Amino acid sequence: MRLPRPPRVQVAGGIYHLVTRGVRKSPLYTDAHDRMTFLSLFDLTLARYEWELHTYCLMTNHFHLLVTTHQPTVSIGMQYLNSTYAQWFNWRHLFEGHAVERRFYSELITSDRHLFATARYILLNPVRAGLCASAADWRWSSYRATVEDVASKPCPSLWLVSQFGRNLDEARRRFADFIQAGEQEVRQRATPKPPE
Repeated sequence: MRLPRPPRVQVAGGIYHLVTRGVRKSPLYTDAHDRMTFLSLFDLTLARYEWELHTYCLMTNHFHLLVTTHQPTVSIGMQYLNSTYAQWFNWRHLFEGHAVERRFYSELITSDRHLFATARYILLNPVRAGLCASAADWRWSSYRATVEDVASKPCPSLWLVSQFGRNLDEARRRFADFIQAGEQEVRQRATPKPPE
């Protein structure tokens, strides 16, 4: 007998790390057009469910989001985003069946330390995967919009970066330093140690 899964924790004002993967780890995006369409649908989701975006990163077979849900709408919002994109993706590529895994991952952020570690983890995903040398090099994340004030849709709020200082320019520099320190840690782990 299979026990039912427990219901998700849904909190008004909750900050969530959300992840969706392609079914059987298949690509969710095949080109820039797929990614741009996803970002447009994500922007609609943010507006429709009154979510506040802190950071995101699109990989090849999954995506990461860090959002605040001002109402307890994490499940319905993710259902809307995943199903709308999957329908479009299948239509465009002449596929049938599921495009995403059955259940998305969600984690409620519980402290400032947890928040900062999650934001860094999300933005360093392509660096850890060896797709780029730095977070600034990856086109498909919110890093540049956050640090360099580059216009983008969807646009991350300034709330996350404002946790790094009262002056916005200083806060952006400190946030960039925080991410770059994480890049150095990734490089150090990837560098093999010489034999003793």
